[in-house]
Amino acid sequence: MRLRLRRRRPDPLVCREFVELVTEYLDGALPREERLRLEAHLAACDGCDAYLEDFRVIVRTLKQTPPPPADPHTRETLLRAFRELRAA
Repeated sequence: MRLRLRRRRPDPLVCREFVELVTEYLDGALPREERLRLEAHLAACDGCDAYLEDFRVIVRTLKQTPPPPADPHTRETLLRAFRELRAA
């Protein structure tokens, strides 16, 4: 985590907007102008910069986490449905 001293106070409206758009930002799905505006905000806001880093850690962790095992009842229900579909 990098700590930087900021000269101006970040706009809380932009902070809320950043939180709403962080996944689109990370996916590269924001229009160029919007991305540049949010990057300018990141350069001035330690809170959003830290939030972005935390979000990146969460995404990496989720990608490394194996999916939970299938619920036995759900598994049997699906297998039965597939067998019936094949038999039809």
